[in-house]
Amino acid sequence: MTRSATAREAALLAAQVQPGGTPPSTASSDAETFPSPAGQVAPVVSPGPNPALPSRPASKRRKTTARAVNPSEVDELPHNLGPAIPLLSQGDKKAPIKNEEIEEFAHRLQDTVDKARTYTPGSPRKATTSKKPNQYNLTPGASPFPDWNHPTPEECEEVNRLLSTVHGEIVAPTTIPEPSLTVTGCGEVPSVLDALIRTLLSGATTGTNSALAFNGLVQRFGILEGGIGKGSVNWDAVRQAPLHNVFEAIKRGGLADVKSRKIKAILDMVYQENQARRDLLVSHSPDAPPDLLRKSDDGKQYEIACADQNFLSLNHLHSLATEDAMGALVKYPGIGPKTAACVLLFCLQRPCFAVDTHIFRICKWLNWVPPAKATEITAFSHLEVRIPDHLKYSLHQLFIRHGKTCPRCRAITGQSSAGWEKGCVIDHLVTRTGKRKGGSLDSPRNGRQRRT
Repeated sequence: MTRSATAREAALLAAQVQPGGTPPSTASSDAETFPSPAGQVAPVVSPGPNPALPSRPASKRRKTTARAVNPSEVDELPHNLGPAIPLLSQGDKKAPIKNEEIEEFAHRLQDTVDKARTYTPGSPRKATTSKKPNQYNLTPGASPFPDWNHPTPEECEEVNRLLSTVHGEIVAPTTIPEPSLTVTGCGEVPSVLDALIRTLLSGATTGTNSALAFNGLVQRFGILEGGIGKGSVNWDAVRQAPLHNVFEAIKRGGLADVKSRKIKAILDMVYQENQARRDLLVSHSPDAPPDLLRKSDDGKQYEIACADQNFLSLNHLHSLATEDAMGALVKYPGIGPKTAACVLLFCLQRPCFAVDTHIFRICKWLNWVPPAKATEITAFSHLEVRIPDHLKYSLHQLFIRHGKTCPRCRAITGQSSAGWEKGCVIDHLVTRTGKRKGGSLDSPRNGRQRRT
């Protein structure tokens, strides 16, 4: 069940436990309560339909036929965040409401009210999170496939060497460049929050479209003139803006309905976390997180000043261990292991092997992960353990370049595709799958025979 369907179900339950059982309006059924920084309860719109957003004309279903794909379109394939979750149609049947569900909703509703009533100004604020700890079942430091002995360090070195002969040698930068206002990128900026939002915008779209979306934010909300986020978007202005304005700013980049909600929710959470950390510093609380207690006096005063000026920041993640930073990032709405790993790799400059759709495909063909068992998430956990740290940055970049440009390793090419006859530098190492790649898994035209 989707979030919007869940919200409607909750609203219906609330109406039924009230005298008279008056059904709630559609607008209220698509909203849920969220504690605001001032302790009041403000509505946060769920990912369901929103009357404030532009309506789209209904289109008739029609049959479609496959078309030839322009190679330039393939070259712009993104670091995918995964397919969108389909929404339930209005005709879907709902399960009968149980008494236990009514009781559960009543307890959750009362808990929300109690939290709003018990907050008093001056007391340390607790930052809210939207996800359960380790909801992706990540296994830091251990592979989910302990008996799978690939890749070995030698295999990683060989593939890195071969791909470098085609795509050039990749060396991780020693310093992070100044933020660009024309290229969104995948986290190659100094500000951690900036890197996170940029990477979110780059998901499930092309580089050109994500740049259009980012430029829309710059044009509508302006840029910061100073601080570590200098030259980038004023994220607090985005946080305070109506959802419709954020939607309008990024709509040219695609998926604006979903991404605008995610961005707003992330910025609200970051604001609350910043204020909660400020309160802990001001009160000299012994319950402060270890990274706060370790800060120098100047560092503490700087973080307090940033919070007082509503300068939204996640730069404290620099002081966390890689595993802790990953956990801190994936708790935000719309942020999965791939997006978080990109922020760790490109912004925090940690050795972290982010797995996107191109990397996942090629690693399966290389037999580096169990092809029939692995998902992008379990592949990330496995390869994070198996690939040597000094090769994670270069292999990440090389796999993406190769997956976008190689006539044989691109996702949608076949033996009749242009350039297929030129071969592939890792042909002898891969077993490509799929009908267009040559049929049988063990076909000599696919590359090497499958190893075990």
